[in-house]
Amino acid sequence: MLDLLTLREAAQALRLSERALYDLVRRRQVPCCRIGGRWLLPRASLAAWVAGRIEGAAPPDPPPILAGSDDPLLAWALRESRCGLALLADGSLAGLDALAAGRAVVAALHVPDPDGAGWNVPLIEARMPQAGLVAIGWAARSQGLIVPPGNPAGLAGVADLARPGLRVALRHPRAGSHLLLTHLLSEAGLRLDILNASVRDAPDHAAIAAAVAEGRADAGFGIRAAAAPLGLGFVPLIEEHFDLVMRRRDYFRDDVQALLRFARTPRFAERAARLGGYDVHRLGTVVLNQ
Repeated sequence: MLDLLTLREAAQALRLSERALYDLVRRRQVPCCRIGGRWLLPRASLAAWVAGRIEGAAPPDPPPILAGSDDPLLAWALRESRCGLALLADGSLAGLDALAAGRAVVAALHVPDPDGAGWNVPLIEARMPQAGLVAIGWAARSQGLIVPPGNPAGLAGVADLARPGLRVALRHPRAGSHLLLTHLLSEAGLRLDILNASVRDAPDHAAIAAAVAEGRADAGFGIRAAAAPLGLGFVPLIEEHFDLVMRRRDYFRDDVQALLRFARTPRFAERAARLGGYDVHRLGTVVLNQ
């Protein structure tokens, strides 16, 4: 789970008064988020924020790691491009924490804004304000319900996951897909904890699809590209934005540029079409430039 500090705890750690820290939070000058009416500050992002303000200290180069969300097209491109970046797919939130702490050079995200203000950018600006970041569009992906062939239960929407007796496979809480499912259920007036979860904390989309294919779940929430290889059915629900986030200075690194160059090749476009559920027309678009 995320290591979050209250205003009082963060103020004590920073040797500031709560009032002084609240003024910084209110102006969005420190990494923060508001949950249930309370301001919370991620410890890793706060430490990185402090480190970036030490005068005369040049931040060390992050390791060649791309951390964050699981994506089969991205994993394939990292291998085939031989760019030198290693993949650490531990979820969108963990990826942003790794970027903030200097443990990764790129974070891969697909997190909706609960207030409907788009994808990824509100989270980035809340967690890493004034960090000199750039977010590059990677793809739009089709997310929905992964179901057995022919969709025997006749599932049509996210609310159907709450049917009595229906077994559901779920991702782990730091995954962008988990956050998206929670968001969609909330819009439908439902809570995640009412679902009959037969599989929990699945590490990636392939594990969700495998649970459905093996009969351990009647449905799961994931991407189309995970359903197709196993011959499973898919009910599209939403098109999400999947972005790559990094510091502006790291955008020009050889390994990052090698990955982006490969992603512009016909071979990459053919792979995306073959996997299914991807729209790569927004690839390379600058969606945030702090």
